[in-house]
Amino acid sequence: MDWVPWFEATDYEFARQVLQRGTAALYFIAFLSSLNQFPALLGEHGLLPVPRYVGVHRVLRRPSLFHWKYSDALLRAVCTVGLGISLILVAGVPQLGPPWLPALAYLALWLLYMSIVNVGQTFYGFGWEMLLLEMGFTMAFLGSDQVPPPRTILILLVWLLFRLEFGAGMIKIHGGREWRDLTALYYHHETQPMPGPLSRQAHLLPKPMHRMEVLGNHFAQLVVPFFLFAPQPLAGIAAGIVIFTQLWLVGSGNFAWLNWSAIVLAFAAVSDPVAHAVLPFIPERTAPPGTVPQTPAWWLAIVLAVTLLLVVLSYWPVRNLLSRQQLMNASFNRWQLVNTYGAFGTVTKHRVEIVVEGTRSDVPVDEADWREYGFKGKPGDVRRLPRQWAPYHLRLDWLMWFLPLRTVHEEWFYAFLGKLLDADPPTLRLLQHDPFDGERPHWVRARSFLYRFATRAEFRETGQRWIRLELYEVIPPLSLPASRRHSQ
Repeated sequence: MDWVPWFEATDYEFARQVLQRGTAALYFIAFLSSLNQFPALLGEHGLLPVPRYVGVHRVLRRPSLFHWKYSDALLRAVCTVGLGISLILVAGVPQLGPPWLPALAYLALWLLYMSIVNVGQTFYGFGWEMLLLEMGFTMAFLGSDQVPPPRTILILLVWLLFRLEFGAGMIKIHGGREWRDLTALYYHHETQPMPGPLSRQAHLLPKPMHRMEVLGNHFAQLVVPFFLFAPQPLAGIAAGIVIFTQLWLVGSGNFAWLNWSAIVLAFAAVSDPVAHAVLPFIPERTAPPGTVPQTPAWWLAIVLAVTLLLVVLSYWPVRNLLSRQQLMNASFNRWQLVNTYGAFGTVTKHRVEIVVEGTRSDVPVDEADWREYGFKGKPGDVRRLPRQWAPYHLRLDWLMWFLPLRTVHEEWFYAFLGKLLDADPPTLRLLQHDPFDGERPHWVRARSFLYRFATRAEFRETGQRWIRLELYEVIPPLSLPASRRHSQ
């Protein structure tokens, strides 16, 4: 068959190594995040317990192992298996065998993590969850070291990156005026969900530079993605631009594994000669011509069938990209394949933080000794330098950012306050600082504050990285029933 040589992308071996191992590394982080946080957030005694959720939603559209049975022990077993499979894929062990071996490993990661996501409720309602699922499924068909990388799968991975980048760009064009008048970055570094250690410095850049940032973002998301499909070296240059802009986002914020996913996917458009030109220690060809074994017919048939499936499923996201009512981070099928993506269609102009406090005083008056709970990533202490957490995902901190944008009267938030009153150890481990060292407070409350980054002069004078102004009490003091309180 004359087209088989085209199908075998023998000059993309380095790309395959980065794609497969990078995706496995992201799965490792995702399973680790779930192992550490899921039981406290969604476990048997969590804020939104999965057993209750599954009991209410007996017929759920999306598949999950936990529809039949959930226990914290089973959740931990799923995460442990996922961590183990991820590690051996990062090490490249399955890739040394026949192509079906890494395929089974990636499909296992996809199914195991999908089981978690599909019962994760609001704590797993982020676009990078479905992105990781789609990456895992597609990576399963990149083959092993025994066969050349299949070009159709590489193109589908470029198509995934295109949807991620171009979808995000179109969401901005359809969204807030601040993206069209180039003022979005006047606010974004300060108001993003979880600032990083460099976010304040980025925010303090001159406004003309912020306008250039927005123009660069539009170019990177609305123009560059089309060149990912161009011949080399244009495709490689386009991939380099994507990687550069994503690294800027990594350095200026904390967006879990979203940016790292885009960086990994960009290598699908980087051929070995292009990689060698940038990094000379990478071989221009990983094997001499004629020494790479040909693709077996059975593997060729499987890859072509999967290619056809993903091409057919692309109809819905293409239609969405062309729609004026563009959906953001939506799946069109129960397996979460070939989704549509996008983020930050509008930028909030002011940062409002919900501060949670407790007291052991019997009477919850303002003059009582109220002490603030400290979160790991969410701004709180005005002197603390924000940490770099990404690609690790702090789910509670992210949900706290959404509270003032939606409503503080969320079921999970009241459950969280109840856990603080109980001094629940798993919940307290989600926090950076428990002001009562494991003892139960008598009362808890929530107040809202307006936060902004300190100017350089304010920082020199006060040592504060944030300036905050109290707004109002959003949830008045709550306590346990008197019988439970007096039994402490």
